[in-house]
Amino acid sequence: MGIEYITILIVASLLALMAIGIPLGVTTLLVSLGTAILYFGERAGFFLVAANVTEVLHKYELIAVPFFVFMANVLERSGIAHTLFESMAILGGRFRGSVAVQTTIVAVILAAMSGIMGGEIVMLGLIALPQMLRLGYDRKLSIGIICAAGALATLIPPSVVLIVYGLAAQVSITKLFAASAVPGLLLASLFITYILVRVRLNPAMAPIYDIPETGLPFFSRLKFLTGAVLPAVLITVVLGLIYGGIATVTESAAVGAVGALVVSAIQKRLSWTMMRDAMRQTVLTVGSIIWLVLGAVSLIGIYNRIGGGDFLRDLLGSLDIAPILVIVVMMLIVMVLGTFLEWIAILFITVPIFAPVVADLGYDPIWFGVLFAMNIQIYYLSPPFGPACFFLKSVTKDIELQEIFAAVLPFIALQAVGLFLVLFFPQIALWLPSMLGN
Repeated sequence: MGIEYITILIVASLLALMAIGIPLGVTTLLVSLGTAILYFGERAGFFLVAANVTEVLHKYELIAVPFFVFMANVLERSGIAHTLFESMAILGGRFRGSVAVQTTIVAVILAAMSGIMGGEIVMLGLIALPQMLRLGYDRKLSIGIICAAGALATLIPPSVVLIVYGLAAQVSITKLFAASAVPGLLLASLFITYILVRVRLNPAMAPIYDIPETGLPFFSRLKFLTGAVLPAVLITVVLGLIYGGIATVTESAAVGAVGALVVSAIQKRLSWTMMRDAMRQTVLTVGSIIWLVLGAVSLIGIYNRIGGGDFLRDLLGSLDIAPILVIVVMMLIVMVLGTFLEWIAILFITVPIFAPVVADLGYDPIWFGVLFAMNIQIYYLSPPFGPACFFLKSVTKDIELQEIFAAVLPFIALQAVGLFLVLFFPQIALWLPSMLGN
């Protein structure tokens, strides 16, 4: 049977198993195991699958994931994130749209503290959304900015997506972090610009945040930033260690995890209950990620061994179109896969195949990694399966899922604008790594 038919059979098997409710990690493991046994026999097939799984579990960089997840859970459950939002909202003062703008800024800070998207959206949905709705902010604007700003954790370092991409593409995670910082801030700037334009055109969408503290002079409001000082120091230390070449990403993640405990202790919020809940959620989150990693790595490893990787690379390389359009085709494939696969499966299935083609076309895999992360961020918002929308729905009883999907559409368009800017102007992503000399 030709490799093209094997490819179709593998995709059909994945869809069929997911359709009957088998988890994606188990599905990919079953398909990879079945393919390996059919091609190499029972003993060799089991050995190859086990070898692929063992290899990825020995990746030192993978240890950074539980450290960053734990750091995020500690900061969330200790209430530090709530204090941070309150401080930033007061600092914003009484200009129209300030709470929505401050929500975006807080989302950027939270993204830099955690690297995971789900917890951030839940946090903002519990803290910021009720505040905006209570103040009379437009519902769609409020809902949309929570989902879109919360999803910035996909791109802003220390993004878990970028860590896993670096492992799959075998490129420097430090360079990925440096390359993604400016595009992440670019998207945040687009969101803020959109908010300010909308509320300027329609002031009723964003009443002024009128409490006594916001009416104080700017320098008097600075005293309310005490809740943001320690988180800011923690972010600076963790990212400074990475960008300065002082520590590896994994070592910096460990410093961040310990630092989160120290910050909680200084603010007298460290307790056994908080620690237990943070550790439990970390195990659940990392456990689900590892299962998806194992299944996807196993499947792509077997597929490459039977010649599938070469087949797809030749197919992409033979396209009679401009090289930049080949990149666009790759982005479209990722978007299509996003309608029925988890991001981590998409990453491990596509990146080992795409990354060599990107290099052969003369492009930088670091730049492509930023594009990939921005594409995944669009996937997080896009109906009908946008995870960000479902995360927000999980903490809002009076908001329908259809309303959330409608609210995120303008922000999906803004993310597409950001993606195309980085696509056609690669230096947006690449200038910072070149300046740092990493």
